[in-house]
Amino acid sequence: MAESASLLFNPRTYDPEHFDPETRRLLRATVDWFEARGKRRLIEDYRSRAWLADFLAFSAKEGLFATFLTPASAAKETDRRWDTARIAALNEIFGFYGLDYWYAWQVTILGLGPVWQSDNAEARARAAELLDQGEVFAFGLSEKTHGADIYSTDMLLTPDGDGGFLASGSKYYIGNGNAAGLVSVFGRRTDVEGPDGYVFFAADSRHDAYHLVKNVVDSSKFVSEFRLADYPVAPADILHTGRAAFDAALNTVNVGKFNLCTASIGICEHAMYEAVTHASNRILYGRPVTAFPHVRRELTDAYVRLVGMKLFSDRAVDYFRSAGPDDRRYLLFNPMTKMKVTTEGEKVIDLMWDVIAAKGFEKDNYFAQAAIEIRGLPKLEGTVHVNLALILKFMRNHLLNPVDYPAVPSRLDAADDDFLFRQGPARGLGAVRFHDWRPAFDAYAEVANVARFREQADALCAFVETAAPDEEQSRDLDLLLAVGQLFALVVHGQLILEQARLTGLDQDLLDELFAVLVRDFSAHAVELHGKDSATQAQQDWALGAVRRPVVDAARSARVWERVEALSGAYEMAE
Repeated sequence: MAESASLLFNPRTYDPEHFDPETRRLLRATVDWFEARGKRRLIEDYRSRAWLADFLAFSAKEGLFATFLTPASAAKETDRRWDTARIAALNEIFGFYGLDYWYAWQVTILGLGPVWQSDNAEARARAAELLDQGEVFAFGLSEKTHGADIYSTDMLLTPDGDGGFLASGSKYYIGNGNAAGLVSVFGRRTDVEGPDGYVFFAADSRHDAYHLVKNVVDSSKFVSEFRLADYPVAPADILHTGRAAFDAALNTVNVGKFNLCTASIGICEHAMYEAVTHASNRILYGRPVTAFPHVRRELTDAYVRLVGMKLFSDRAVDYFRSAGPDDRRYLLFNPMTKMKVTTEGEKVIDLMWDVIAAKGFEKDNYFAQAAIEIRGLPKLEGTVHVNLALILKFMRNHLLNPVDYPAVPSRLDAADDDFLFRQGPARGLGAVRFHDWRPAFDAYAEVANVARFREQADALCAFVETAAPDEEQSRDLDLLLAVGQLFALVVHGQLILEQARLTGLDQDLLDELFAVLVRDFSAHAVELHGKDSATQAQQDWALGAVRRPVVDAARSARVWERVEALSGAYEMAE
């Protein structure tokens, strides 16, 4: 079935015609560059931990980073803008070919966040020029002792008596710290106490007072430890001060964490072509591996989970691009992409790995690196636990207190998403309101497993109203995280259904996907039942929320045909 392959990124057929001509050219040029290098070189560079000099040279020659990462307000060329839809498309391509390439791009995005949020015109112009020269950027936030606990930064800025500072301290786990033309560094003044003392400033990794300590990981990704020793910070280097510096840090992470989901999708897509092709051509006991029922189930589950990842992420783009001061729904959908989509990616890889077994270790396959790199994405830009705790702040309003919003269309237009750099104070999450989630489910009430999952979603609403964690339980993060997983599934299902309606997704595929989500909800309900502090009412609710998916052998067989059609649909040239 050609439609099956069309749901996944395939370099053989990729033509992003929904974008403007320059975006379309750059995306296709990026694919062609990787394809021309070939699989052998791709894997060898990954194995040898080679720095990405040739890739960055390609990016500089094409103006790739400059075109995609310069907001229109800082750009001279008309094609340059910050467009989340095309950024997501490039994330997927980078993930497909290797997370090392994506990582250099991702930390450049993070490094640019405080700059594009700044009113410092000189720093903004410098950043635009550096991008034009093909430079990469870095985000100097985390520290070895404190991690990303920005309340406790030990990067200290001492006034120099001339309106500037001397900065001393170290930063740890900073991508691109070996080569960044500009590093956005977070610190605090020694002469000002409390939040008013925070400072974000721009540093240059080539300065004599910037000392590169080491790469803290064994990878082509240069995740650095660096140290500043009386680094001179001039007034022109100051990006933010006081509370604005704190907000810039959190709002930058809001922008950056979104990229994790589409990178995860790209990894899974490449790995899926390899896994299905291998399994279809592997003969055991006189039969193809794919003749075994458990293999078909695992590969089908992997496929529909991956389709769900894509549907959710594509729809989340629309809310990102349509956000504004009076519509902050993206603040829920953003940690959802980071937490839910990336953990789904792990499940997709694990399901396929159970099928291909030892093949997944072989050095000549992409899958071997996919199995390693997929683990990193749930752990970057805040752990799964941190993001689960964050989405719980939205649960009551999302489930129980909807308000009217104009319908959000698909956002593939060539617009500049400038609101992302004027998000404002990083607080007030509990006051964010949402549109009603129920109509998305009502539109597919005739789909058996959507209806079955809707029963579970309604049950969760009843839980929030009648058996929600009390004040004492609200301090038990272990219990709360189990509740968060249940809520995340409802939000995940909602955006999947919204995107399915916009794209006309086949109902067999949707039904099979929601059969998986019903099983997931039941599993998390059982987990909640077993928590130490769960009350009797919560235990009873949990068992009552367990549902069996609606089984339809003919439907499952039709979806399996879609999976089977991936065999041989793409293989990277040597």
